[in-house]
Amino acid sequence: MPQSLAKVNVHIVFTTKYGQEFIKDEIRDELHSYVIGVLSNLGSYTYEIYANPDHIHILCTLPRTITMADLVSKIKTSSSKWIKHLGIPDFYWQDGYGIFSVSASKIAAVKKYILSQPQHHKEVDYKDEFRLFLKENGIEFDERYV
Repeated sequence: MPQSLAKVNVHIVFTTKYGQEFIKDEIRDELHSYVIGVLSNLGSYTYEIYANPDHIHILCTLPRTITMADLVSKIKTSSSKWIKHLGIPDFYWQDGYGIFSVSASKIAAVKKYILSQPQHHKEVDYKDEFRLFLKENGIEFDERYV
C-alpha cells in the first residue's frame, strides 16, 4: 500500500495546576477557539471541547504524524502562553493528562458527555470523574497523582 492512512479518535482531559479555577466564562469561548486552532494546525480535527473552570475535555483526532504526548504538550504550552497573555500571569496546566481512545461508534456519546460538563460537575468533582475514566479504561494509577 503506497499510502499511510489512519483515524484515531481520542478524549483528552487535563487540569489546571493545583485545580485552580482560572478558566472563567469570559475567556471560555475564546479558549475553545484557540485550542481548536492549535489542533487544526497540527492536523487534528476537533469534534468537541469544553473548558471547565479547573479542567478541560477535548475530543479530537490524533494526527498520524505526532505522538500523544507531543499533541498534549503543544496544546498545553501554547494555550498556557495565550491565557497568560490575557492577563492571568499565574496560569499553568498540570504536568500530567489523561488520553483515552474513542471508537467511531462512541463519538456522539462522548460529545454529549463533554457538552454536559456544567451539569455533570454539579454532582461529581474532577478528581472523581478522572478516577472513573481511569478505572473504565483499565489504567492503573497512583492515587497521589490524581
